[in-house]
Amino acid sequence: MLSPKEFFSLKGSPFSPLFASASYVWEALSHLSSYLEKTLEPNLTKVCKGQTFLTRTCVLFENEVLEEDFDLHPGDATRGQFKVTRKGEVLEGASVIMGGVTLLDGLIYIGKGSVIESGAFLKGPVYIGNHTEVRQGAYVRGNCLIGDGCVVGHVTELKNAIFLDGARAGHFAYVGDSILGNNCNLGAGTKLANLKLIRSLIIIRAGKESVSTGLRKLGAILGDETETGCNSVTSPGTLMGPHCLVAPNVTVKAGVYPAKSVIR
Repeated sequence: MLSPKEFFSLKGSPFSPLFASASYVWEALSHLSSYLEKTLEPNLTKVCKGQTFLTRTCVLFENEVLEEDFDLHPGDATRGQFKVTRKGEVLEGASVIMGGVTLLDGLIYIGKGSVIESGAFLKGPVYIGNHTEVRQGAYVRGNCLIGDGCVVGHVTELKNAIFLDGARAGHFAYVGDSILGNNCNLGAGTKLANLKLIRSLIIIRAGKESVSTGLRKLGAILGDETETGCNSVTSPGTLMGPHCLVAPNVTVKAGVYPAKSVIR
């Protein structure tokens, strides 16, 4: 009952191989580093040009880096509304990396139509899919897999995390050692805590079953279309099935919550 298929729809997902060998859903996080090492094809090396801090806005279009002679037409990138034009022609699939972004290394891939806003800090390895927004002040600090149509929001920190397509952490969130399923949404200020105060491995208890994860750090696993209210906190080792709801200002105790749970 703790396998990936209980939490996510992975049919047709390019990330399904990451979960294929996971008997327990959290094992995908243990495989994430090696998965990125094998599959990541960095495409921001030309943008970096040996720089850490970008002083000007760049556009990545068909493996070409544009530094001038383009116009930006801001909009919601997740809906394909952020447009780049050159001499009046729309550059379909162009991605934007704004001046003021820090790219700590070149082990970063950004998909088509995505936008990285000023003030974001990215440390590889990181995969960013198509039509995804990494907003101002975001801190993406390594071993992160972010799918299509996602949002990594203002002052949001990610570490060893997976966002399946449509997952959003729009404002002031912490997502460490955690997985957000398809179309999950974290309310502003949500924290997915990943480290117990008492030094011990994280054990998952589901009914009468107890399973040691073998991990000191494990945040939350949120199934497809699960949502959290503002300023909610999940305890280390929290697993929620699809379509769960967490009320605002709630601290969710560790454990397994079935699909469509409402946690107040």
